Amino acid sequence: MLNNILRHIFRFTVLVLIQIFVLNNIQLGGFINPYLYVLFILLLPFEIPDWLLLFIALVVGLTIDMFANTQGMHAAATVFMAFLRPFMLSLISPRDGYEFGTKPSIAHMGFTWFITYASILVFLHHLLLFYIEVFRFSEFFRTFFRVIVSSLFTLVLILITQFLFPAKKPR
Repeated sequence: MLNNILRHIFRFTVLVLIQIFVLNNIQLGGFINPYLYVLFILLLPFEIPDWLLLFIALVVGLTIDMFANTQGMHAAATVFMAFLRPFMLSLISPRDGYEFGTKPSIAHMGFTWFITYASILVFLHHLLLFYIEVFRFSEFFRTFFRVIVSSLFTLVLILITQFLFPAKKPR
């Protein structure tokens, strides 16, 4: 139990530091903004209580907001993503449900399941984040293009991370 908590704290620290010091400084053409920190919420265990999931998402979002000076935008988008996560998990759950101890990763659930799960939640996170940032619909299509391109780039980074640091396979 303590080992799992320490692993999550380490993952949180690494992802936030990568986001703050590397990815926040990448803006390719003004359209691509990768947000790898959402991987932390995606990889939390299936068994986590909903209230704790929302609280952790708030802490993650506020941490990014504090360093990016975005005044709650990341917190709102991350809490929104965490709020939709249980519903998303129930929609794409296996016929027998999730086994205790399995993790939402490629190694445990398979590539197709993980890409479906991650792509929908990352897209919804980016959709809310970018429309809060712009806060007007006059640039609807330009902002939507940013959402699509940034979501794809973020998904590529998430997949690279999943393949570089695979979870231990279930027995």
